[in-house]
Amino acid sequence: MRQERLCGTHSFSLRRVALATFALCMFGMFSLRAQNPELRARLAEVKESIARNKQQLAHYTWTEQDIISLKGDEKKEELFQVQLGPDGKPQKTNLDPNMSDDERRRRGLRARIREKKIEEYKEYVGQMKGLMQEYVPPQESLLDRAYQQGNLMIGPAGVPNEIRLVLTNYLKPQDSVTLVFDRQQKRLLTMNISSYLDDPSNAVKLNIQFSALPDGTNHVSGMTLDGVGKQLTIAVTNTNYEKL
Repeated sequence: MRQERLCGTHSFSLRRVALATFALCMFGMFSLRAQNPELRARLAEVKESIARNKQQLAHYTWTEQDIISLKGDEKKEELFQVQLGPDGKPQKTNLDPNMSDDERRRRGLRARIREKKIEEYKEYVGQMKGLMQEYVPPQESLLDRAYQQGNLMIGPAGVPNEIRLVLTNYLKPQDSVTLVFDRQQKRLLTMNISSYLDDPSNAVKLNIQFSALPDGTNHVSGMTLDGVGKQLTIAVTNTNYEKL
């Protein structure tokens, strides 16, 4: 009986030691993140650049061209006039809202068949575009959360003055976001995203290129959204930036 009590006491002590060790490890990991000045400084630079460009883009309007392809075959082209709304999200005006019968005839039967095929994927296309707006531009609150949870890593981009930030579980569990940032020009260069719609098996990949306007405003110049499962691709090109 005495031996059983001793064993029980010993097991309880081991559990307390294990819990204490785990707590110290977790505290150590948190302290390491909190005390990483390099990572914190680089993140601050990226956030400052994103915030500045968002303010500058609010004074511009531009043209967005979307080319939708299915299994590598171009199916539809859309044109929009875009500017940022009061909430900072893009507001789009369709530049081809009402196609005339004469224009439909000029485009021919094959073009009409292609457009009809894309209509079958209209909801899917809308979901992909909605997902894009949740990731681009990066959100300050989500960047901070990734940093606080230890889901942010930093590394060289292979070119002087460029850094690479890799985030996991950024917006959704198991997603990943890679940002390449030019420290000298203080602007994003590229953004690569692996995410999904309703389920990880419904994968979507986004590749974004940024460019600078003459006044230094950084903007998305090109973007490719790849709906992997349905082999549907949306190629986005932004041009004709004009001040309001």
